[in-house]
Amino acid sequence: MGASDFSKLPHIGESLRRKEDYRFLTGAGQYTDDVVLAAQSHAVFVRSPHAHARINSINTDAAKAAPGVLGVFVGTDVAADSINGLPCGWLITSTDGQPMKEPPHPILAQGKVRYVGDHVAMVVALTQQQARDAAELVEVDYDVLPAVVHVADAAAGKVAGAGLHDIADDNHCYKWAIGDKGAVDSVFASAAHVTKLDLVNNRLIPNAMEPRTAIGSYSRANDEYTLYVSNQNPHVERLLMTAFVMGLPEHKVRVIAPDVGGGFGSKIFLYAEDVCLTWAAKKLNRNIKWVADRSEAFLSDAHGRDHVSHAEMAMDKDGKFLAMRVHTDANLGAYLSTFATAVPTILYATLLAGQYTTPQVYVEVDAWFTNTAPVDAYRGAGRPEATYLLERLVTRCAWDLGLSQDEIRKRNFITTFPYQTPVALQYDVGDYHACMTQAQELADVAGFEARKSASAAKGLLRGVGYSSYIEACGIAPSNIAGALGARAGLFECGEVRVHPTGSVTVFTGSHSHGQGHETTFAQVVAARLGIPVENVDIVHGDTGRVPFGMGTYGSRSISVGGAAIMKALDKIEAKAKKIAAHLMEASDADIDFSGGEFSVRGTDKKIPFGQVALTAYVPHNYPLDKLEPGLNETAFYDPTNFTFPAGTYICEVEVDPMTGSTRVDRFTAVDDFGTIINPMIVEGQVHGGLVQGIGQALMENCVYDRETGQLLTGSFMDYAMPRADDFPEFKLGHVCTPCTHNPLGTKGCGEAGAIGSPPAVINALLDALRPLGVKEFDMPASPHRVWEAIQSAKA
Repeated sequence: MGASDFSKLPHIGESLRRKEDYRFLTGAGQYTDDVVLAAQSHAVFVRSPHAHARINSINTDAAKAAPGVLGVFVGTDVAADSINGLPCGWLITSTDGQPMKEPPHPILAQGKVRYVGDHVAMVVALTQQQARDAAELVEVDYDVLPAVVHVADAAAGKVAGAGLHDIADDNHCYKWAIGDKGAVDSVFASAAHVTKLDLVNNRLIPNAMEPRTAIGSYSRANDEYTLYVSNQNPHVERLLMTAFVMGLPEHKVRVIAPDVGGGFGSKIFLYAEDVCLTWAAKKLNRNIKWVADRSEAFLSDAHGRDHVSHAEMAMDKDGKFLAMRVHTDANLGAYLSTFATAVPTILYATLLAGQYTTPQVYVEVDAWFTNTAPVDAYRGAGRPEATYLLERLVTRCAWDLGLSQDEIRKRNFITTFPYQTPVALQYDVGDYHACMTQAQELADVAGFEARKSASAAKGLLRGVGYSSYIEACGIAPSNIAGALGARAGLFECGEVRVHPTGSVTVFTGSHSHGQGHETTFAQVVAARLGIPVENVDIVHGDTGRVPFGMGTYGSRSISVGGAAIMKALDKIEAKAKKIAAHLMEASDADIDFSGGEFSVRGTDKKIPFGQVALTAYVPHNYPLDKLEPGLNETAFYDPTNFTFPAGTYICEVEVDPMTGSTRVDRFTAVDDFGTIINPMIVEGQVHGGLVQGIGQALMENCVYDRETGQLLTGSFMDYAMPRADDFPEFKLGHVCTPCTHNPLGTKGCGEAGAIGSPPAVINALLDALRPLGVKEFDMPASPHRVWEAIQSAKA
């Protein structure tokens, strides 16, 4: 079934209420902390108070003697059991042909700590309070070393003696590049105009609603481990932990990710706590639970963004883009997290062509270790960083040439597809002019000048900002990704199990942590089989029940996970037609299936899907010589290309020049997500992404002390989070150009809002401040920072 036929089926495009919401709203969800096992003990981690220090000694005697303590573990215990460090899942090759520098990442520090919050010891006790009390008794003798936290300082080698790892004493992990440097430089040499821009993409802390939680369990009876964990991809977690860290047979480890309260990328990764609990569960023969408190999450969760970049665009006299060149210094933090190395390279530089016909692009990335928490994928993962740089640069190009923000974009939009970009990707389909046109209509751009005058009458400044983003979702295909350094496959698995009564259970390798899979996937299955949505159950998040899967990230669930389910449904339909043909004494080539009924073409013979299902399991009148009983099929789907959601966002802000207070007054988002299964769920995903993106632009900012490496924004008292009253009512629109290479025509929607919104906000702010002479501004636009920019321009 093709995407055009699929989009016409019942339930596709219906805003059905989420099936899973009843249990969440009534307190019946089961998160990892809700799981209580027999003989359950509690773990607390002793973390480094220093950003960089040698460990001279660790004294655990008092802690071990404390009430209720079952065990205290340090790095030497880990080494004695030959537990390896955490692996990095993506190998990057430097421009000199050498592999990236990949230092060990021990689950408990060995010899050195490298950021505030680094794991030093684990205390296990009967109660959490006993474990906390005992952790206070662990005595660590440190020799404090110089720390480097800013990526620009690491790149400049400003801090003597701040080499984090022996393998990379200059803190340089790799230099990576894409594009033809010689061709780009040649274009720049003769260009009529060159626009240059320096900018910072500020560091963020994910802050999912549910902090990370894990329970390690071990059964001596069958020598099997179980890990309950708030994670986005349990099969990947199991694979990394068994094959690379603990050396265990994979079938002896079960990973269960029950209800998960948000992830945003920060729960993709294999963390040290997960391994520590699994390992210690066998050593103590106890079930061990660890629940991060919010302050601990600030310190130890993988952070996001943190780029410092210089970008240049070469244009002809009419503003046509000729070439672009970019250099980025990317902060990796103290260690390589699971997919850290792919974010500022494969997922960033390949998106810098954007929606534009720029013939030549050259991007160079230097990645650096610093004494900060590891940096990895956070909602968008490289795509927000690329879009922010490109859309800030495009708007600056417009202003430099005296053009409007929309006009320069329209002059450079791609209009013919498929389109091969100069940075590896090939876009299959899109309509960028349609997104722009609809966005301008919804935003009432024609009324902007009147609103600007009304703001001025109140002593306020008003600006409008544009952002035309594109993202690449459903990383694929596996063989290409492997050639680019991926150390895992990027397919997805779906199993469709039809029961004798015609109801269906689907087992998917995708994982839902807020995306609404239990509804959306059920709509897909119900539409294909012609059965009620409530007759379809979705199972995910359990390696003991789901055949395999790569989890949820990169807006891949419906386009990759859903496509795997569609392939399994193809097999279900093909077998069911043969059963129906036998029952109606016809050739299976003459059987049609529509609306839940099988019919013989050209006759009035028909039977319902439920009868075929029952026959498959009660095979009295059944072609046993040709077909085995049952109706249960599994399929794996490996995409042939990325999907490419795109859109245009328009933001209007009001600024009080006396205080620097900046308010988003209007925000319009028009997206092309291809086929939309459930518009209500998509709208919710866009709203959430917009809030996170605007939150970064206006207020969120992770700050470490430049000298000591202490985290200065370690709580919600210091790290500003967006609230509902910070936003206007969003105006949303949709354009649909179905993806050409998956059977649903879907593209993905989960990250778009966070990708397209930051540059729209900052472009609007700069548009408001341009009359005052403000030309440069880096996120976040907090009142004090905006006020300072205004005062600097006046000076």
